[in-house]
Amino acid sequence: MTSSSDTAVEPQEMRWNGWGDPDRAVELPRAVRALLPLLLGRVPRPAPSVHLDDVQVAPSRLSGADIDALRAVVGDSEVRIDVESRVRRSGGRSTPDLLRRREPRQRAADAVVRPSTHDEVAAVLAVAGEHGIAVVPVGGGTSVVGGVAPDAGRHRAVIALDLARLSGLVGLDPVSGEAVLLAGTRGPEAERLLAEHGFELGHYPQSFRYASIGGFAAARSSGQNSAGYGRFDAMVTGLRAATPTGDLDLGGAPGSAAGPDLTRLLLGSEGIFGVITEVRVRVHRIPQTRVVESWSFPDFTTGADALREVVQRGGTPTVIRLSDEAETGVSLAQVGRIGKALAKGASAVTVFEGEDAEHRRARTAELIAAAGGTSTGQGAAEDWARTRFDGPYLRDALLDAGVFCETLETATTWSNLQRLRAAVTSALKDGFAAAGARSFVMCHISHLYPTGASLYFTVLAGVRNDQLQTWDTVKRRVGDAIVASGGTITHHHAIGRDHAQWLPREVGETGIRILRAVKRELDPRGIMNPNALVGGEPHRE
Repeated sequence: MTSSSDTAVEPQEMRWNGWGDPDRAVELPRAVRALLPLLLGRVPRPAPSVHLDDVQVAPSRLSGADIDALRAVVGDSEVRIDVESRVRRSGGRSTPDLLRRREPRQRAADAVVRPSTHDEVAAVLAVAGEHGIAVVPVGGGTSVVGGVAPDAGRHRAVIALDLARLSGLVGLDPVSGEAVLLAGTRGPEAERLLAEHGFELGHYPQSFRYASIGGFAAARSSGQNSAGYGRFDAMVTGLRAATPTGDLDLGGAPGSAAGPDLTRLLLGSEGIFGVITEVRVRVHRIPQTRVVESWSFPDFTTGADALREVVQRGGTPTVIRLSDEAETGVSLAQVGRIGKALAKGASAVTVFEGEDAEHRRARTAELIAAAGGTSTGQGAAEDWARTRFDGPYLRDALLDAGVFCETLETATTWSNLQRLRAAVTSALKDGFAAAGARSFVMCHISHLYPTGASLYFTVLAGVRNDQLQTWDTVKRRVGDAIVASGGTITHHHAIGRDHAQWLPREVGETGIRILRAVKRELDPRGIMNPNALVGGEPHRE
């Protein structure tokens, strides 16, 4: 399902104030530009973004003794306090992150520290604990939930622990189908290294080109091939981590009853307990066959029912994705060939990999057709596969045009799916309307389970006032609606800081106490990613 463009080496640094490679930046398609005034009204263009050379940050709060101690661990050149390095590794790529990066004065970590081994990570954590410095682990910098914000918490300074040098394939067991990868290895590099031995991991979230193996684990990522290969946490068979109070080396056997599974405790921990440095994952032989098919439905409800039939009655696609009427319409506007292939209504793409791909396609096609779907050939699925990592570039172009654009996601049971979708859509539209802004909401399903599915929303809004303040108010309304309507506050974007206020309502106060107790044990000084996941709390020495 990959192509040479998927796994080609990308620039090591993303565009500092946008997504990905600056050379891949796109202009808004003419048809989309024509649609925007009809959907949102006239939107004033924003002021030009500040140039990186003109960005102002506060002076580093690290003392000379702090810097000397860190350099003694990783080397002089790998502790960076220049403005550009600090800005580039401070914060993720959510829309609020990018809006803040348009301002002349910005928050930044006090230094970027770049270890190259597990032992160096452990030593940096020791220095940070002794000197009272907070540590924010940073992989690809693709968080969209405030997970890598330069937050010092109650500490006097914060460093961004850049894991890019922890990159590579530690080992491959072709008999068992397991590989060990260093946590800083980015998606394309991991697939390139495995492909040299005839294997792939097959984890392809939209952030694939820049996100890291450790980030996949720390955020419990879910890739676009999840129907075939599962979520990333299902791929993990073990991991190694450095914490302020000691190391963890977990997993090994394919199954164990030796107490609670501590590997699962680290998955999704978002750097609040320590730093994941190595990940052992399940891998498979590179599939030699790929079959695709596109579908149309009268409406989203019919399409969702068809997807439920597929997952519950033995259809086994590698990828299956349903776009609602609104998202389908925008796709029609962007790619003329899709307009010829699909009727109005909802649309879906399916992909099948492996030796039995055609057999699985036939079974899935039988189920979808019986549930009201109409095959529209291969074109739409091929177009989606070709552009599936490029959505954030379109988001950047919309922001440049003054259009607010953000995404959010959730999941629930099949019986509750339509109720939750309606609640989130209403919360978005009503929230922007209360701020005097017209909005346009799109939704798709891209991750299926026998008992339910995810819902992924994209919202465009013509916000004429402060976009950050408006979104903060709307986001609170939407988060409350998700929880009240039986959805998870996040299916695969993680908690970060942006969702932390809703976590107690999902896991309960006892669950929060458990997480905080683990944090106190592993991170007694509270230096690890302050205020992420569980929010802030006093820590005992």
